[in-house]
Amino acid sequence: MLVNTLNPVLFSFGFVTIYWYGLLYALGVFAAYYYGAHLIKHGRFSMTLKDFDNAYFWIVVSMVVGARLFEVLFYQPSYYFAHPLDILAVWKGGLSFHGGFIGCILAVWYFSHKHHVSFWQFTDVLIVPGALAQAFGRLGNLFNQELVGRAFNGAWAMIYTAVDEVPRHPVQLYEIFYNLVIFAVLLFLSKKKLPHGTLFALFFIMYGACRFVVEYFKEPEVMWGFLTIGQWLSVAMVGVGIGIFWFRRKHAHRVG
Repeated sequence: MLVNTLNPVLFSFGFVTIYWYGLLYALGVFAAYYYGAHLIKHGRFSMTLKDFDNAYFWIVVSMVVGARLFEVLFYQPSYYFAHPLDILAVWKGGLSFHGGFIGCILAVWYFSHKHHVSFWQFTDVLIVPGALAQAFGRLGNLFNQELVGRAFNGAWAMIYTAVDEVPRHPVQLYEIFYNLVIFAVLLFLSKKKLPHGTLFALFFIMYGACRFVVEYFKEPEVMWGFLTIGQWLSVAMVGVGIGIFWFRRKHAHRVG
């Protein structure tokens, strides 16, 4: 039996409070930037470092805005409409993966056209470290003791002391594990000569499938019929991923 007694606060000093969640997301953002800059410096991504710096800043902003909007509008609207100032407190948690993902895609589409680079190559560059960043984010959820699992009496069950004394599925650990596996697979495939967009498509398929399964072990937040909102979005991700994979394989001879 695991007991989660983690403190979401890393340290406080006066009016300054640093949360593990915010720090871990910042590390994920830095890792993705470093990976992209590394590819540029080694001639594996046709974009200047200056343009990448500018684009990446706005991609991160779009990710945070999209993630927060989804959380507020689809997951906890009653809470945030009653506490509107908490909408801005993103460092405390409450960022929807699917909303952040959509925000990123829209920003990448805009900047790929603005700087005349391949949209599909740009997505492949960001999606590899993106899987690693997602693992960091789930570790942040573990520190926050949020998005907990269903009641479970197995040997690896976890008690979230900030929630209750009920043993539960440690779903954050499940998600950290599969995101690390996805990252390893994408990193390995990134060294192969594949059509641009292939890694992006495979992330859709792998993440969507894994997230769909893990949702069964979570305490359901919002149900749409017989599935959670996260499962419906995961089904959509798998479908879109298969479509992108087929499209990019069919048009592999084309640039972009």
